[in-house]
Amino acid sequence: MARPKTITDERLVSAAMVLIGRRGPEFTMAEVAAEAGVSVGTVAQRFGSKSGLLQEVSRLSTRAAVARMRAVAAAEADPVDGLRAALITLFGEIADADVAANHLAQLGVDLIDPHLRALLVEHFRAVEDELRELVRLADLPGAPDPALAARVLAGLINGISMDWSVRPRGALAERTAEDVDAVLRAWRRT
Repeated sequence: MARPKTITDERLVSAAMVLIGRRGPEFTMAEVAAEAGVSVGTVAQRFGSKSGLLQEVSRLSTRAAVARMRAVAAAEADPVDGLRAALITLFGEIADADVAANHLAQLGVDLIDPHLRALLVEHFRAVEDELRELVRLADLPGAPDPALAARVLAGLINGISMDWSVRPRGALAERTAEDVDAVLRAWRRT
């Protein structure tokens, strides 16, 4: 009879995310194991390799991002406010420019690994799909077609996070809100 799985994938992925924020792509499986309080064998058995772990990080991060976007959008009475909240929450948990820079360094590694790059495509598609639905629900007479608006907003958010990680001024959430508000104000006008 197999032993029950007491160490969840989410716990190991969470440890990896902490280490990506702290060390970027230089983190090791041994560090993930130490952060999660398990043996290296547990991490290796679960994911096979660092690439396997990063693939699961990507999958879980995508699901978590979409779930967060939906939850914060649904909490707002006005669909435009919901769209705004969803955009701000995408990178809202990052408050330190070094952490943001380490995540971007990991992104560089992800882009050259075909499996991780394919998961990035899925991530961007999932975020844009959610944004497209939120734009469709919002009253934005000056906005382009929802698919184009979603792509523009996703590009805006990604660009803000990259720019802020290089030139941090104020809090990322405040910078995001300022830039998102500028676009949404323009799109609200008829």
